[in-house]
Amino acid sequence: MWLYAGLLVTVYFIVRFYRRAFRSPSRSPNPFAGDCRRPPGPLVTDQEARKRVLHRGFTANKVPANLDAIVIGSGIGGLSTAALLAKAGKRVLVLEQHDQAGGCCHTYIKKGFEFDVGIHYIGELHEQSFLRTIVDQITDGQMGWAKMDDVFDHVILGDHQTRRTYRLCSGKQNYQDCLKTQFPEETEAIDKFLELVKKTAKKVPLLAIMKMIPLQLARFLIKTGIIHWVSSVFKLAATPLSDVVNKLTENKDLRAVMCYTCGDYGVMPKDASFVVHALVIQHYQRGAWYPMGGASEIAFHIIPIIKKNGGDVLMRAPVQRILINQDGQACGVTVKKGEEEINLFAPVVISDAGIFNTYEKLLPHELQSKPEIQAQLNMVQHGMGGLSVFVGLNGSKEELGLKAANYWLIQENNLDEQCNKYFTLGKGDVIEGCPVIFVSFPSAKDPSWDDRYAGKSTMVIVTFARYEWFEEWKDERVKKRGEDYENLKLGIARRLTDQVTEYFPQLKDRMEYIRVGTPLTNQFYLASSRGEIYGVSHDVSRFAPETIASFRAKTPVKNLYLTGQDVFICGFMGAIQGSLICASAVLQRNLYMDINSLQKNIRKMKAEKQA
Repeated sequence: MWLYAGLLVTVYFIVRFYRRAFRSPSRSPNPFAGDCRRPPGPLVTDQEARKRVLHRGFTANKVPANLDAIVIGSGIGGLSTAALLAKAGKRVLVLEQHDQAGGCCHTYIKKGFEFDVGIHYIGELHEQSFLRTIVDQITDGQMGWAKMDDVFDHVILGDHQTRRTYRLCSGKQNYQDCLKTQFPEETEAIDKFLELVKKTAKKVPLLAIMKMIPLQLARFLIKTGIIHWVSSVFKLAATPLSDVVNKLTENKDLRAVMCYTCGDYGVMPKDASFVVHALVIQHYQRGAWYPMGGASEIAFHIIPIIKKNGGDVLMRAPVQRILINQDGQACGVTVKKGEEEINLFAPVVISDAGIFNTYEKLLPHELQSKPEIQAQLNMVQHGMGGLSVFVGLNGSKEELGLKAANYWLIQENNLDEQCNKYFTLGKGDVIEGCPVIFVSFPSAKDPSWDDRYAGKSTMVIVTFARYEWFEEWKDERVKKRGEDYENLKLGIARRLTDQVTEYFPQLKDRMEYIRVGTPLTNQFYLASSRGEIYGVSHDVSRFAPETIASFRAKTPVKNLYLTGQDVFICGFMGAIQGSLICASAVLQRNLYMDINSLQKNIRKMKAEKQA
């Protein structure tokens, strides 16, 4: 009885903290105080006008005076955090080492083709959704989103002789009915799986709460086991996906279809956290969207929000180190400009560079060795590297029969077994083929594409690649890594395109341009420490309760914060969540409560207008 009473008291205080945290009127203003959306303007296609926003280079005289915060990295986590702080009245400087803002949200143009490097599809962007509301507020409602086909994902199992194709449909009921139609003997397993996904996704906010309540309280809840009384989500977070799925069905094809989206976070079913997988499934059940005008539109419309309050976003500004004052607090950064190093100061430093880069490369050695920092680093490992093939196609989507959908080509229905074999290969054997290949046609998803690139199309092929396969060339200059490196990556690209054209034979003679990005490419352009595309590995160890609690925006170094996908989970939505957690910590107010209040007001105003 006393344990039960103690549990109730603890839950009561957690709820009180969640509702009242950071809500003192003397604290920072509410960035979601009002609906800032305005009618969308026309798509800006003038490349010079876009460069003035997306390619604004760093010089010391462009740095705003009296900065409130400096953000390292202009991925969606860094940009959205900066925008949230700007909307709360803060003057923020974002520094990007690449020559273009956006991180995985940037695009590049070559040979008359525009390629999207990281945004392939995003879920939960229906009107007035949580994610749509946030994105609308940090872009003043200027982003346009195109709904992809109702069948947004195709899962193709087996080779060209044994091929089976399964479809994933948008709409919660359609999603369920479509699966049951394709697996009529497995309706009970499908119902149980989707019900577990639904229940798990509803409890995921508890993971965010564990990152926002005081760390000592979080650790107390973990040590006493009270968190498992509060919810089963923490046990599921540390449960492998395959353990859950294999208990539901013996059908190997259905298992593969239930698990294929593990490719969206880069961990195979035997190592993946069920909670992360449930979030991904839930994220796409209403379908998928693509940014009109391409992924670079995201940064293009967030940057003006940052600049509106006196901040700026500057490129070609590689941060060399985080400055620490005599009290052991972060107080600024050092930027390299040519041969010169320039110190910039601000009372708050926020890193969107990932936990490994932040702790192991940017902090002074004496702080890197702090027990609290080493403890965090020892909890996680680097994620899997990615390899991308960008293909320019001669022909429109109508001519080539391209759909606004994604295709997952999977050699066998045993993902774990196939990937185990693949990841143990040496680099000389990799060309033989990859067990999981993601194929997408960005040009077919964007309704504005034909107005900009008539008669052309693009395809992107993505698969996993170990950093070790390319590591021997890591110290060579980009585009100067030699014949052996070029032969390796082009050999892999040829094998991938051969596999893809077995399914899309009409594309075989239409390829005008091919470019390959390896983990070293990701390392150079995205500053990912070992070429990983999803940051810290999303395996079960990352989602152990202690790791969930420890990976938070506030770091062991005072005034230094983390944002982006390493704070919460990967992907566009995950990085946005990381930015909300980070901005909440910096502003000392609960932005989740603020955005919920704004959502209610928007719905109320819409209802009144319709009435």
